[in-house]
Amino acid sequence: MGMWRFPLSHAGALLFCLYPLITAIEVPLHLNQPPTITKQSAKNHIVDPRDNILIECEAKGFPFPTFTWTRNGKFFNIAKDTRVSMARRSGTLNIDFRSGGRREDYEGEYQCFVRNEFGTALSNKILLQVSRSSLWPKETLDPVVVEEGSSLVLQCNPPPGLPPPVIFWMSSAIEPIHQDKRVSQGLNGDLYFSNVMLPDSRTDYSCNARFHFTHTIQQKVPFNLKVLSKNPRNESFFLNHTDMYSAQGITEKIPSFMVPSGTSSRKVALRGEDLLMECIASGVPAPDIMWFKKGGELPSGKVKFENFNKTLRITDVSDEDSGDYFCMASNKMGLTRHPISVLVMAAPYWLDEPKNLVLAPSESGSLVCRANGTPKPMIQWLVNGEPIEIAPENPNRDVAGDTLIFRDSQIGSSAVYQCNASNEHGYLLANAFVSILDMAPRMLGQRNQLIRVIETNRTRLDCPFFGSPIPMLRWFKNGQGSNLDGGNYRVHENGSLEMNSTQKEDQGIYTCVATNILGKAESQVRLEVKDGTRIMKGPDDQIVKRGSTTRLDCRIKSDPSLKLTVSWLKDGSPLYLGNRMRKDEGSLTIHGVTEKDQGVYTCIASTELDQVSASAHLTVQAASAPTSRMTSLPKDKPDPPRDLELTDLTERGARLTWVTGDDNNSPITDFIIQFEEDRYQPRTWHNLSTVRSNVNSAVLKLAPYVNYQFRVLAVNELGSSLPSTPSERYQTNGAPPEINPSGVRGVGSIKNNMEITWTPLNATQAYGPNLRYNVIWRQRNTGESWKNVTVRTSKHVVVQTPVYVPYEIKVQSENDFGRGPEPHVIIGYSGEDYPTAVPTDIRIRVLNSTAIGLQWTRVSASSIHGQLIEYRAYFWRESSLLKNLWVSRKRQHVGFVGDRTRGVVSQLLPYSNYKLQMVVVNGRGDGPRSETKDFTLPEGVPSAPRYLRVRQPNMQSIIVEWGPPEHPNGILTGYNLQYQPFNGSRTGRMMQETFSPNQTKFTLMRKDPLSRYRFFLKARTQVGEGEATKAESPVIVNEAYTKSQVDIATQGWFIGLMCAVALLVLILLIVCFIKRSKGGKYPVREKKDVPLGPEDQKEDDGSFDYSDEDNKPLQGSQTSLDGTIKQQESDDSLVDYGEGGDGQFNEDGSFIGQYTVKKDKDETEGNESSEATSPVNAIYSLA
Repeated sequence: MGMWRFPLSHAGALLFCLYPLITAIEVPLHLNQPPTITKQSAKNHIVDPRDNILIECEAKGFPFPTFTWTRNGKFFNIAKDTRVSMARRSGTLNIDFRSGGRREDYEGEYQCFVRNEFGTALSNKILLQVSRSSLWPKETLDPVVVEEGSSLVLQCNPPPGLPPPVIFWMSSAIEPIHQDKRVSQGLNGDLYFSNVMLPDSRTDYSCNARFHFTHTIQQKVPFNLKVLSKNPRNESFFLNHTDMYSAQGITEKIPSFMVPSGTSSRKVALRGEDLLMECIASGVPAPDIMWFKKGGELPSGKVKFENFNKTLRITDVSDEDSGDYFCMASNKMGLTRHPISVLVMAAPYWLDEPKNLVLAPSESGSLVCRANGTPKPMIQWLVNGEPIEIAPENPNRDVAGDTLIFRDSQIGSSAVYQCNASNEHGYLLANAFVSILDMAPRMLGQRNQLIRVIETNRTRLDCPFFGSPIPMLRWFKNGQGSNLDGGNYRVHENGSLEMNSTQKEDQGIYTCVATNILGKAESQVRLEVKDGTRIMKGPDDQIVKRGSTTRLDCRIKSDPSLKLTVSWLKDGSPLYLGNRMRKDEGSLTIHGVTEKDQGVYTCIASTELDQVSASAHLTVQAASAPTSRMTSLPKDKPDPPRDLELTDLTERGARLTWVTGDDNNSPITDFIIQFEEDRYQPRTWHNLSTVRSNVNSAVLKLAPYVNYQFRVLAVNELGSSLPSTPSERYQTNGAPPEINPSGVRGVGSIKNNMEITWTPLNATQAYGPNLRYNVIWRQRNTGESWKNVTVRTSKHVVVQTPVYVPYEIKVQSENDFGRGPEPHVIIGYSGEDYPTAVPTDIRIRVLNSTAIGLQWTRVSASSIHGQLIEYRAYFWRESSLLKNLWVSRKRQHVGFVGDRTRGVVSQLLPYSNYKLQMVVVNGRGDGPRSETKDFTLPEGVPSAPRYLRVRQPNMQSIIVEWGPPEHPNGILTGYNLQYQPFNGSRTGRMMQETFSPNQTKFTLMRKDPLSRYRFFLKARTQVGEGEATKAESPVIVNEAYTKSQVDIATQGWFIGLMCAVALLVLILLIVCFIKRSKGGKYPVREKKDVPLGPEDQKEDDGSFDYSDEDNKPLQGSQTSLDGTIKQQESDDSLVDYGEGGDGQFNEDGSFIGQYTVKKDKDETEGNESSEATSPVNAIYSLA
């Protein structure tokens, strides 16, 4: 890749980078392009015989491509087979067997063809096979009789299966047969005895075959093994004898191989797969097995010894693993060897896979297809699915072995090319399109981005773009500046600009400009450089007396434009402040210190861009009386230790010695030893250990592969000293890691994948260079071999997994010195898919006017496709049984957690029609919705009247007015008004009045003008009374004040004022009449010329708004329904529909606002209501 620098002719602007980008470019999906296959099934596609068949083929392209299939090389006509379907904009075949049919009839070799007007892409040839689990043939087994000390093989001969079954041996008690170096199972499933002992006699040696897809276990007829003793003494004597074989009179034998047979063996392994070599030997005593490679060591890091060393596994076989191996079986009688010659072959693998090529008219380019394998693979080119030899001739295209060369490309010659690399062990098929486009540059990413970084941090400014011919990319800063090519700046091949250490002067607006012969495009990125967060004064180590108050400082300076958050940890966990602790802006204060407060306190200051922390150790001592005259002298923190020296250096340890400084009249209690390493966290000091004050040296435990430097701090009751001068450095040698990463998890993020994550090791746990992680996994209970990959990050994504199946996962740490210990197996799960089943047999029981009980039939576990979260009910209010009342049809939902079949929906609105649907919910989301169920709720008690106003026009009467309830919850039958006189603390008799539903006013004639009244008003329906609205009559000050309230209309001054106003109005009218009679003009606007205002428009189109006040019945009339609903308040208990009898449930959504009388299309789902026009509407229509 070349790079050029040149001056700009435009003064004041500096171009600091210009170069061509020749790397592969992704064509935006909205531009014309040939198809590209994005997903397809595996070449060997084995399906579950109980499920529908799914053969995947997904692609992209523009125009969006069409999909066709071949089966066994012939066109597969999907339209003629009712079981086969393809989803819209997808090529995935779904073969449905719910209506019957044999899955075996669809076995064969499938291939997907994806076409649009610019070319055709091909999938791999997908061999579809249906999993099979055969039965063991019926057989009768004679008892197996052998003498003790003899070797024996119990043959399993499992039935064939696809894939092959997993074999294991069990007893009739469903317990595994105990295996060790004497008795073990071979790779072929047979059970081998190196020598037989009397305790081996039993009648229930049963070979079992577990088949993967059907999850069935087939059991062979058990073997009856009888072992004949060579010595008549009892069995327990021999088992407790120090030399079992000699005590029983068994002849000891030199080892002899049972597997493999013959004098030598030959194994062929494929590159990248696991190689298994097996040696099982007979002999008395049972032989030990060892493995060797002739002329060298066994492959380091790839070897696993299994089955008590009888099986050698070499993972990820490569060419260098070829050679001569031998296994050696030995016991005290002698040894024997068996040579195994290993030849590594290889299916084709990519050296240079062809990539999509975008060319401009008249440009040249090439597609390269290089593959290797053993034997050497053959390369074949195809164009749009046809061999290139018989495809239409293109004079601008040349074939040169593994390379296609295009010269002087022209519009219209776009196509998809296939490269097929094959040998006797397999094939590779790659699609790569050549697209001829003529397009000016365009920016693909977000424009005018704002990037904020902390000063001195590394920064990267991105500028994604596209064009044809491939544009040249240039960067500018503020239109001027120094050359940024090199030094602190680096430009990547994709055009991104990276700054290794961002400084304040780097702040500004950066412009990237992409240019080709057809034009240019540009995008800007604004870079803001912020000050880093710093702890100006962190907490100091302290020793305090129990019961005292202490303060830990944490003064912080941060960029004022960033939000700062300060938090505290104690011993690595979030600190709960409680009542004795107080946190302010720059400190943490602890009152009444106790022994529980002792520990390491960490202050953490964080912004959205960075985080810093500082720690201190708090030591709590019991209070003690002074015992020395030294207590009267001034005290201070101790002086730092000095003269540090390292001695007794070993691989994992060293002795550090120091000279103690002055304690400054306060005895030293502890020494804190800290270390720093310069490889991963230079200039950062960590606490290593704490020792008591009566020593001046310590033996330090060190980790491998760390370049240590040490310092010591002295601690007394006033705090810690300054650090000592650091010691000399000491580099420990490397070693394999001693621990594996923690926090290993396997969770699916999307369908058909599983993300394996873990907490990586820190710097002192790496133990060597190039720390990496060997990620190992396999599907649980399937018998499949382990898969593994080595990564340097803390995450690996397993793709193309079945939906929500368990996996066994191991993550092993590794460095250049070797691997860590054998990791523990954890269980993870692949990604979930949406549920496919719906709850059925949904039954609704009305419990009362605001609640219903639900019952349903649970769905099958296989249809959930994941972890069942809840059954969820969606419901909405369809209408009110009250006429002319608009309702909100907003959907609500309530969830019933777990595998339940019943629940309660409450807080519904009475006297309403509702609709309800149910779904199954897993971790991916909702499944399909059930059929809609209708239910109607009976009347309930109304809400409280909307208001209750009390007026007192004179001393003789009180007027009470009220408004109807906001939620009638049924047909109002009237109001009950209770009132009671009171005077101070004395109260009178409670009285009651009953009113019709249309009456909203009551006048009370007072008997005692000095008493006040309390009023309680309730609305009622046929069900009963609702809540009361309360009010009190106003306070009467005194009689004199009342008499002073004279009618103003009878006062003389008021009458005179009104007459003067009337005279003035008369004079103005006379003046206006005179001006008009003289021809005075004034502006007139005809009504037809006046545009309709908002109010006029409402009148014009017949629409208007009305409030709850408008919805009140007319005086003298009563709102009625076409029919009535009989009261049906249920006495059923809500607990009947809860789990565990507690009647609780989780519920989402608010029910407020379901009553409304205002028509609002934005809040109403579905069609507009067809209910009759209200009486109020009719009145307005006549206005």
